[in-house]
Amino acid sequence: MARMTEEEAVYWDEYLTKNPPKIDPTKRGGVFTRQRELLDVLDRVSAEYIISCSISNNKMPSQIIGEMVRERISASA
Repeated sequence: MARMTEEEAVYWDEYLTKNPPKIDPTKRGGVFTRQRELLDVLDRVSAEYIISCSISNNKMPSQIIGEMVRERISASA
């Protein structure tokens, strides 16, 4: 990945300072917001376990939860 020059960094710093991104509070957000909302409904221990599994397996938390659900379904069948 190419690195930014000092001049480019100064330009983007000034540009974003003068033109901050506009955020629409009526929109739900992106994939990371949805992942955070998913983990917010869980208790702390469950959320930390899912996060540590997702980091160690390089997967999104929703993928870990999906795998856990499919394992439970196949075990009960």
